[in-house]
Amino acid sequence: MSGGGRTASARFDLPEPDAFTRPYWDAAAEGRLLLRRCTACGRAHHYPREFCPHCWSEDVRWERASGRATLYTWSVVHRNDLPPFGERVPYVAAVVDLAEGPRMMTEVVECAHADLRIGMELEVAFRREAAETPATTGAGAAEVVPVFRPRGGPCQPGAARQP
Repeated sequence: MSGGGRTASARFDLPEPDAFTRPYWDAAAEGRLLLRRCTACGRAHHYPREFCPHCWSEDVRWERASGRATLYTWSVVHRNDLPPFGERVPYVAAVVDLAEGPRMMTEVVECAHADLRIGMELEVAFRREAAETPATTGAGAAEVVPVFRPRGGPCQPGAARQP
């Protein structure tokens, strides 16, 4: 069976950019976090969509986010059988409130799990993920994924792996 077209070497942590989301991933590769803002109602949203989820207007544009966020909730993942997450456990899957308003699913890095606190201030960091499937992203290509870390540095020196 094909399993939906994925092979045994599939990577479940890499995005699959398309023409619409390419500006988001290109900005991440340059160390910038983008979100979408509706010019009709003025509200920001994330994940990137071609319409506003608040008023349904199609008059939305890309905007650079500040990269600041607060921790809304998290879970420490101790088991994940999808490649390559099994090699990363334990890790912190989280939802953060971006300073601009939207909530975003992400990972918190550079902080001991016991030091995580609801409302703690975070800042964006970017993790480069090497592509192992040239057919997906191009030979030698990599995607850069936004993650978050405590604002001002790690919670504890050496507390967690680097992005």
